[in-house]
Amino acid sequence: MRGGRPTEEQLRRTFEASLQDAVSGQGIRTETGFDMPTENALWEIASAYPDVTDELIEAARRAFAGQLDGSNAQRWQAELARKIAERQTRER
Repeated sequence: MRGGRPTEEQLRRTFEASLQDAVSGQGIRTETGFDMPTENALWEIASAYPDVTDELIEAARRAFAGQLDGSNAQRWQAELARKIAERQTRER
């Protein structure tokens, strides 16, 4: 078991290993430190095996880049805020 959050370098190494596993049809390990968009993109690749396309691989790389730059988290927070505001509007 890993203690604390993984470093960016650890995440990058884990992503590359997980991507290779997914491309070869293996599942994705748990507790990788990936966010849901990244994990979901890797599962799409594993599920597509043996017909993995370059588009799926690029989508996984974009999802991982979004994790690293924080844009995945920003989208999630914006969607959560939208849902809360929508619910508050309905309750009035």
